[in-house]
Amino acid sequence: MSVAARPEPPVLVTDRASFAEATGATPEQLADLDRFLEMLTAGNEVMNLVGPKTIPEFWNRHAWDSAQLLRLAPDAKVWADLGAGAGFPGLVLAIFFKGQDGFHVHLVESMAKRCRFLAQVVDELGLPATVHNERAENLQLAVDIVTARACAPLHRLLGYARPYLKSGAVGLFLKGQDVASDLEEATKYWDYEADVVPSLSDERGRIVRVRRLGRARKV
Repeated sequence: MSVAARPEPPVLVTDRASFAEATGATPEQLADLDRFLEMLTAGNEVMNLVGPKTIPEFWNRHAWDSAQLLRLAPDAKVWADLGAGAGFPGLVLAIFFKGQDGFHVHLVESMAKRCRFLAQVVDELGLPATVHNERAENLQLAVDIVTARACAPLHRLLGYARPYLKSGAVGLFLKGQDVASDLEEATKYWDYEADVVPSLSDERGRIVRVRRLGRARKV
């Protein structure tokens, strides 16, 4: 296990303009993100999508945290977002992929009401994405990247991601400051190869990049 050198210093994103500067987002992409934020705000009033206090921090806490993954896999075309929830990182990635040939995001979520929200955003914005109301480990999807954010402890998340990783996908999992203990716990269950990339959106955050996953160890 290793911690990769930071690809570049953390980028402070405080609003729409600084997000555009950090990502190079086009006016069309920003307009889609504006509408996504509107739908997220409305949806959060009737269901638990994200913490209400995080909505004012949308551009850094949610949008930039998600979009930074594009720098780690610039050539990946097909992604799976496990436990897609409110659409982070999956819907943000799909907004950036919109209009590009061959790009697609699979949004995998087991809760039906969250799937309805995801489908509404996908349909309204015309995004290259498919919503799957299913448990992640029950699907057989050929993808380049499997990702997740705030989905589960790593040892459980690796179980959900195993079918994708076994088929050759690379895992990019957004984690918080307790990543070291998360990684250590996962070694009790899995034989895996991974490195840790510092987040660009939060100096405390980390991205666990998994390249190989072996069989579960007996505990």
